[in-house]
Amino acid sequence: MLKDKKIVLGVTGGIAAYKAVELLRLYVKVGAEVFVVMTRSAQQFVTPLTFQTLSGNPVHTELFDLFQENEIGHISLADRADLFVVAPATANVVGKVASGIADDLLTTTIMATKAPVLFVPAMNVNMWENPLYRQNEEKLKGFGYRFMEPVSGALACGWEGKGKLPDPSAIFEETLALLAPHDLAGETLLVSAGPTREELDPVRYLSNYSSGKMGYAIARAARQRGARVILVTGPTCLQAPCGVEVHQVRGAGQMHQTILAEQGAASILIKAAAVADYRPAVKADDKIKKNAAETMTLVLEKNPDILAELGQLKGGRILVGFAAETSDLVDNARKKLERKNLDLIVANDVSLPDAGFDVDTNIVRLLFKDGRVEELPRMSKDEVANRLLDRIVELKGQKVEGRR
Repeated sequence: MLKDKKIVLGVTGGIAAYKAVELLRLYVKVGAEVFVVMTRSAQQFVTPLTFQTLSGNPVHTELFDLFQENEIGHISLADRADLFVVAPATANVVGKVASGIADDLLTTTIMATKAPVLFVPAMNVNMWENPLYRQNEEKLKGFGYRFMEPVSGALACGWEGKGKLPDPSAIFEETLALLAPHDLAGETLLVSAGPTREELDPVRYLSNYSSGKMGYAIARAARQRGARVILVTGPTCLQAPCGVEVHQVRGAGQMHQTILAEQGAASILIKAAAVADYRPAVKADDKIKKNAAETMTLVLEKNPDILAELGQLKGGRILVGFAAETSDLVDNARKKLERKNLDLIVANDVSLPDAGFDVDTNIVRLLFKDGRVEELPRMSKDEVANRLLDRIVELKGQKVEGRR
């Protein structure tokens, strides 16, 4: 989404200026072209050379510098921007823009641009809570400027509270949300992700290789596209996507209970979790000890079929399932789609390299209720997520048209 986009990154004079370096790196990594504007105070914390080296572009610091003989610097920057991000944004720069003051390169460029502007404030907690600052922020929000809230923690000034700059990865996600199509605005999407763990005893469990990356990618992309997102996740090592309502569960029983409790609010249901089909019939209270026997028998019993239950409850909603197979991919996925009353199923052969569990890419086929099959090439899981959401938006449109 950011590839070849032109981003102006404004850096103001706060201790969090060093985090803007990592944010710049994230933008460059995905192919964005970044132009950095630094205030004089910002240069006291990080040198322009750092940003210039990483961006590959000159860093702009002075109002009356010209890019070319016939270009005025702040107008050229304002015109070329697809997006404007100010991180960190001090109380000073927010107050100046709110008051219509444009007395340096950064403030003049912000006021000259027609691109979306995202302010990411970072300051002392008392400044953040000051009514003057709050009024300035609310005023700018009223004019369409976007803000991310700072996070709470230990501040560089010694105070504790809200005022820390969010993690650069969170700012990066918010940037994507600004540029994404908001074609899921007004929808509530429930997605499950990750494995389940079926406990044998206090130290052992049955599980699978699912990392949760596909489900988390769907949750992240749906939130960026304007949906309210409810993520029900088994145990993973992943950071929860920003702005997503997260429910942590362990076993299939917990996942079953949580999804049934939350599904009533959802207009779109996506079951991307790899839920164990069976669980131990009895969980031992103490660790099972090794004995002289060469073999051990485990008695397993079936877990609830969450997807089948959702198929019975779905009504006019969109229901999507996943089929992770190692053979007869399309045939097995088609049977699952029909048996569980799905609108769409995402099928992938997990035996292929760079597909399936615990990797960042996937190779999938989308099977539709009307018999269509769409085969996708190897993509990142974020790309697969957005392609899947594109098709869900189309299905929603068809259902609305069919009711007219």
